[in-house]
Amino acid sequence: MAAKLPSWLRQEFVDTRAKELARRLRESGVNTVCQEAGCPNINGCFRQRKVTFLILGDTCSRSCRFCNVKKPADWFPGPGEDSAEPKRVSDCVRALGLDYVVITSVTRDDLADGGAAVFAQTVKLIRKIKAGIKIELLIPDFQGKASSLLSVLEAGPDVVGHNLETVPRLYPEVRPQADYRLSLAVLRKIKECAPQVTVKSSLMLGMGEAPAEVIAAMRDLRDCGCGILTLGQYLAPSARHYPVKEFIAPGKFSDYRGIGERLGFQAVLSAPTARSSYQAEELYNA
Repeated sequence: MAAKLPSWLRQEFVDTRAKELARRLRESGVNTVCQEAGCPNINGCFRQRKVTFLILGDTCSRSCRFCNVKKPADWFPGPGEDSAEPKRVSDCVRALGLDYVVITSVTRDDLADGGAAVFAQTVKLIRKIKAGIKIELLIPDFQGKASSLLSVLEAGPDVVGHNLETVPRLYPEVRPQADYRLSLAVLRKIKECAPQVTVKSSLMLGMGEAPAEVIAAMRDLRDCGCGILTLGQYLAPSARHYPVKEFIAPGKFSDYRGIGERLGFQAVLSAPTARSSYQAEELYNA
């Protein structure tokens, strides 16, 4: 098991601009995956007023071993939909003056539609703020329910992502409640039902995958119509989480970027600190 962080993964100190944005988000009553998941890029992103909103509450109904978001306990099945959440998010978007909005969620298998209606309502409210605003969603698999996915797509997002996270061999150990083939089917369905939407996905490296498995997953994503891909280093949030098996060297990430470009992705971000929503606007405009 890898232990000590290499120099290229050391985090920067929090400055006053990042602290000020964190305060405003807290006062707005919204959640961000940046804070809940302990993202290593939070300081740099917050300084630039870039956030990824987390909807459907702050507790996930699944127990992926890599994730730092709150896990199910006595709460499951969880509380119903928070009908005020879409407005809180849209109000925060307006207050911050954002032109590019990224929204993700916890997985809510306890809700009949998986939370799709909340996604859709949030998108619709943000669309009313100003013309030209771009909206990127990172969605769960909705347990494969086509009606849920369609309701989200009909709201009109510009980018819809769904993360593979890792290679299929590691799913039973790392993502026991998810299914690799189902995730591919979700991505394929997005492109089939909304060809104008940019499809996006992400892989974490350093979990014990082999290079050939990574490349095979990249090919699977291209076959599904995925246009934007991010690859980043997995970092275990704590000793209780799935352990880091390897710290991938920056040069290897560069190699994967080249492979992705040759496979035909319109944009590839492959770097140790890359995360699924990192530099989202830049990748969309690439």
